[in-house]
Amino acid sequence: MPLLELKDLTVAYGRIEAVRGISLTVEEGELVTLIGANGAGKTTTMRAVSGIRPLSHGSVWFDGKDITRMKAHTRVLAGIVQAPEGRGVFPGMTVMENLEMGSYARTFDTKAEHDATVARVFELFPRLEERRSQVGGTLSGGEQQMLAIGRALMARPRLLLLDEPSMGLAPLVIQQIFRIITEINSTGTTILLVEQNAQQALSRSDRAYILESGEVITTGGGKELLADPAVKQAYLGVA
Repeated sequence: MPLLELKDLTVAYGRIEAVRGISLTVEEGELVTLIGANGAGKTTTMRAVSGIRPLSHGSVWFDGKDITRMKAHTRVLAGIVQAPEGRGVFPGMTVMENLEMGSYARTFDTKAEHDATVARVFELFPRLEERRSQVGGTLSGGEQQMLAIGRALMARPRLLLLDEPSMGLAPLVIQQIFRIITEINSTGTTILLVEQNAQQALSRSDRAYILESGEVITTGGGKELLADPAVKQAYLGVA
């Protein structure tokens, strides 16, 4: 049984269908990537999974249950947590306050469990611990992305949704972010990733779906798609 399953998903903005009949699965423990050009429907799909965007048709299943009508905040409690496109940190709050906002999304059984979660975030992102009293709006772009992911991890997700985590970052920072994403996945967190950097995403993914004009046009193993000549030409700039 997949951890996440989208069945014939259609999402519209007014009369425009941004996503048309998408079906996909994410197994527990996988890192699955959605790639495609701007406007392909990747972010809309993520918003449908997190409950931010209502469906016109189809259903969303999580851990064997139909959650199509479940509110976004309830999905967080169920274990679906998103680090959004554009990071969305609270600019006037400190790093620690931003992280605590993520922890409000779930109930910790003990203070020790909460403190262990904070410690894990700082282990993944030592830079955040160094800047724990610095306000989010003064962090660099890479640090803000770390903070957005760290805040999502504070909710102890079963399924972590990452929307364009490399957007606007320098190449060295992108490599660092993807190494950490791989580590998060390797310790048991299932990840659904939307990413423009197809090279980094596919090389680290168990499977991937390629979207075009709101529809899935290709699916396969990450490394398999990375070696596909058509994918290379369309998304890696390789003739």
